[in-house]
Amino acid sequence: MAGAGQRRGSDTKAEIRTVAIELFTEQGYEATSLREIAQRLDITKAALYYHFSSKEDIVRSLFTEHLDALDAMVAWAREQPGGPDLHTRAVDRMVDLFTVDGLSTMRFALANQRVVRDLHPGRESAYERLTELFAILTGPDASVEDELRLRAALLSVNLVLLAARGLKASDEEIATVARDIAHQLIPPLDTTPAEAAPAASDRRGP
Repeated sequence: MAGAGQRRGSDTKAEIRTVAIELFTEQGYEATSLREIAQRLDITKAALYYHFSSKEDIVRSLFTEHLDALDAMVAWAREQPGGPDLHTRAVDRMVDLFTVDGLSTMRFALANQRVVRDLHPGRESAYERLTELFAILTGPDASVEDELRLRAALLSVNLVLLAARGLKASDEEIATVARDIAHQLIPPLDTTPAEAAPAASDRRGP
């Protein structure tokens, strides 16, 4: 593996986080040392300390990154024009958000629930971001059914990842199923009476 001096700082930080989560999941958070993480990456412990001062710092950065991703999702939604495909695009973006690193993060969280409970910096903030996202995507005139369908579609992504625990399936297969299920929950496109009436009269004939 390339030495620390051959990596860009952002690359090294991302690699440290990825390897740390793998080790925390494989052998447990408490049983994993910073030295083991550095050895797995073939970097010095000093190089690791340059980016993260402790294991707790690594975990907190993981959830901070997740909140940043939700912020980006909200900002993206604000900039989108309306249209019949907006909900589909939002669901696809949510799937991409949760499945890039989400599966490894979910496995870590399930294997280290106490650590997640103690160190997660913003459960309430995540809920606030999702609430804002729901409001942007549904608009003020949405029916209760449409609001619930869209919320269920977006939240189902995380639920499918959770349900996939222990399943013999690749990450790609899980992501595909998560996308398909979410798409089925999206509110159907409205058909106005003006569009439906001609079709009805055509069936009746003159």
